[in-house]
Amino acid sequence: MAVTGWLESLRAAEKTALLQDGRSLTCKAQGKRRLRGKALSALCLGRRKVHYLFPDGKEMAEEYDEKTSELLVRKWRVRSALGALGQWQIEVGEPALPGAGSLGPELIKESNANPIFIRKDTKMSFQWRIRNLPYPKDVYSVCVDQKERCVVIRTTNKKYYKKFSIPDLDRYQLPLDDSSLSFAHANCTLIISYQKPKEVLVAESELQKELKKIKTAHGSDGDCKTQ
Repeated sequence: MAVTGWLESLRAAEKTALLQDGRSLTCKAQGKRRLRGKALSALCLGRRKVHYLFPDGKEMAEEYDEKTSELLVRKWRVRSALGALGQWQIEVGEPALPGAGSLGPELIKESNANPIFIRKDTKMSFQWRIRNLPYPKDVYSVCVDQKERCVVIRTTNKKYYKKFSIPDLDRYQLPLDDSSLSFAHANCTLIISYQKPKEVLVAESELQKELKKIKTAHGSDGDCKTQ
């Protein structure tokens, strides 16, 4: 089953703890060999950060609220054909605020007038927010395109159109269901929710059990930046 397959690819990863050494964090493997990848875990400012390195070179970094285990950030990075590291691509959460280090393309400020699309999940739903959409709720149409496996947003005034996939359902190879989709509008923000299938909820619960087994380092915000 596809749900089990994705969960097992995470569960079977070699778990690696981050240990604090002064202002730096060093790695100590808890297993003798890599299975399908390795995971690093760090705890800072109430967030549990987990980093996965898969055999194909892809990296996934996640951040969870330490108290609620709610997913706050998920991002991916791949290497080029020449082995160079690419930019982090955010799947869940907002881009980091400008801070220490050089400014990258992901830190370029967007125009306040343009719609801003972000994903911020809840415990029970996948959720997306599109800011700077001032039109009333009855202007919007939100539906599932079964053929393309995506969600489509349209407006009757033809001022906005967008379609996007739900990567989690693709990874678990689960069908999209129109009845799981809902939306609301408030304060110039369109909020789209997709109720998580029970298979996903069970898989997420099992993953949290695995993550709690990883020995976790405690560090300052400076120690916990993703490399």
